[in-house]
Amino acid sequence: MKIGALTEVFPGENRVAMTPDSATQLAKLGHSSVIQAGAGAKAGFSDAAYAAAGVEVLADAKAVIAAADVIVKVRGPDAAELATLQDGQTLISFFWPAQNAELLEAAAKKNLTIVAMDMVPRISRAQKMDALSSMANIAGYRAVIEAGNNFGRFFTGQVTAAGKVPPAKVLIVGAGVAGLAAIGTSVSLGAIVHAFDVRPEVAEQIESMGANFVFLEFEQTQDGAATGGYAAPSSPEFREKQLAKFRELAPEMDIVITTALIPGRPAPKLWTEDMVKMMKPGSVIIDLAAERGGNCDLTVPDQKIVTDNGVTIVGYTDFPSRMATQASTLYSTNIRHMLTDLTPKKDGVIAHNMEDDVIRGATAAHLGAVTYPPPPPKIAAIAAAKPKEKAKELTPEERRAKEVAEFKAQTRNQVGLLAIGGGLMLLAGLYAPASFMSHFIVFVLAVFVGFQVIWNVSHSLHTPLMAVTNAISSIIILGALMQIGSGSFLVIILAALSVFMAGINIFGGFMVTRRMLAMFQKS
Repeated sequence: MKIGALTEVFPGENRVAMTPDSATQLAKLGHSSVIQAGAGAKAGFSDAAYAAAGVEVLADAKAVIAAADVIVKVRGPDAAELATLQDGQTLISFFWPAQNAELLEAAAKKNLTIVAMDMVPRISRAQKMDALSSMANIAGYRAVIEAGNNFGRFFTGQVTAAGKVPPAKVLIVGAGVAGLAAIGTSVSLGAIVHAFDVRPEVAEQIESMGANFVFLEFEQTQDGAATGGYAAPSSPEFREKQLAKFRELAPEMDIVITTALIPGRPAPKLWTEDMVKMMKPGSVIIDLAAERGGNCDLTVPDQKIVTDNGVTIVGYTDFPSRMATQASTLYSTNIRHMLTDLTPKKDGVIAHNMEDDVIRGATAAHLGAVTYPPPPPKIAAIAAAKPKEKAKELTPEERRAKEVAEFKAQTRNQVGLLAIGGGLMLLAGLYAPASFMSHFIVFVLAVFVGFQVIWNVSHSLHTPLMAVTNAISSIIILGALMQIGSGSFLVIILAALSVFMAGINIFGGFMVTRRMLAMFQKS
């Protein structure tokens, strides 16, 4: 099939849904590609680069739509664009079906298949197609760069001959993909970073990146798993506690980056006008939720304003588009992975499997019917993990009592095993010949010694040590070699199998050890 990419008509949109590299990968799936002339120019991809990658460059959107079976875009189509698509075509783009019900009905009437990249379920298998996360990652990074551009001081603290420079204090509200990207960038620039999220399970992620988790004392916990990896709406009581904490932090913060969004709802107001007034002159607020109304009361979408007390509020809605080359590369890779799942046989034929969780979740219209909303995925969302309970600290007396109890239990187990083993050996000795018992006792002792050697080794050393131990214990190959000259055909077969398996154990053991040791060598 032919995959066609169109020039984005949305004002200020610089991204493109296909890059020369992604077109090369699509060719390996059996697809050919066409693109509208100039579609990648704003993202730094020339028509010549597409032609060199085997993409046919067509003059206008009409020619691309006429030639292609699948249309790929970044922004969802408007009514005029949708009307130009041909019946039966597949459109892959951001679509936001919850906010565009009428457009979705029109698409179903035209028998279009709509694959909404914003509806890819947040499950582990679909991470490679998660375009929302890809764009949020870029937005979080760019937000910190934009904050630095509008902040009049260093991020990192310095002590120089000209004086001491304190580090900037940054607050990240919302620790999703965008928030974590902003945390990583701010920490790497040397700022003191605080981060807040209503989902307690992200506290460890925040702290592992070098930021401080803003802890909110509240009995009820929010569970992000209920909304597929996003934060759930907060109760009024929780919101009041949250705002009180932000008012406490507002006078100290130099930079505030808000990223909080709830699917299908306007952005929650988390940074109120009175908090802005508490901030120091020269402070900066970057509102990544500006497109959905903003987390700050004073945010103006697509504009940068300065308040009366000197606080700069940036409400740009096109952060990924401001890094168009990087954003286009990641987004086109997401689409390529989606087309990989849609082309399971890699024969250039799309098989729209509505039994597949990922494909079904992202499909908003198919075969003339609206298929939104999709059923919940059969497997749990990525963010469904519950926070780990902290281990209870034991007093010295409790620790001592626990050690004594464990020692007594271990002693009882060992004595019991020895008694049972001794009884079984005595029972066998009553009926078995002396020659068998002498060999059997040696065998039992060998098993016991080997068990003790392996069991008491640290888990981190198990693989290399067990490889060597297995190789050494394969001395049993000598016994097999001694029996291979037996006059019994059955004994010869068993001895040959023993030699074969023991040989694998010897050489395999040393090979595994060698590979393990090589992991710790620089060259």
